[in-house]
Amino acid sequence: MHPGRLTLAQLGQSLDGRIATESGHSHYINGPESLMHLHRLRALVDAVVVGAGTACEDDPLLTVRHVSGRQPVRVILDPRGRVPATLRLLREAQAPCLHMVGEQADIAPPAAAHVTRLRLPLGSEGFAPAAVLDALAARGLRRVLIEGGGITVSRFLEAGVLDRLHLLVAPLLIGSGRPGLAMSPIATLEQARRPAARTFRCGDDTLFDLDLTRS
Repeated sequence: MHPGRLTLAQLGQSLDGRIATESGHSHYINGPESLMHLHRLRALVDAVVVGAGTACEDDPLLTVRHVSGRQPVRVILDPRGRVPATLRLLREAQAPCLHMVGEQADIAPPAAAHVTRLRLPLGSEGFAPAAVLDALAARGLRRVLIEGGGITVSRFLEAGVLDRLHLLVAPLLIGSGRPGLAMSPIATLEQARRPAARTFRCGDDTLFDLDLTRS
């Protein structure tokens, strides 16, 4: 962990750990109070990050709307330059957008003035999470929210670069679908991470605030 920097992630999921159905439908697993909590988190950070899959499937704005507060820089992790220029993040200028693409990605220059293109080295599994955070910190973006999706949050968690993880659990059983966290298998429960945890009611949902610096 780096002094003066904070990296937190959030996931909204069902009781059985699903963030979407098998078809990708996820609106809305969590209730309105959880959505308000997410917008508070956005208002408290310098940058909010999503992966290319979430950007394409959800077409989010990543702006602060349900609470008062400043707008964070919106960051798309797009190693292979596959997100379409029609995304609202790339078209709508409510807040700056930082489009991170791989060094070898063949992609047209940004069409909108609020979008900045940044190229990063590309590994076998995409960008190294630590390299993403270092690049953001170099631009003065030191408080970062990793908002989704599950694969992106899992990669940052497994890389050991998260300070906190907020899991918003809805009283809902989906039974199948996309898992929230997907990490490398472990052999025994002794290898499992056991972070310090606090719980809070968030409407009908339960917020688990996990301190990963104390796991």
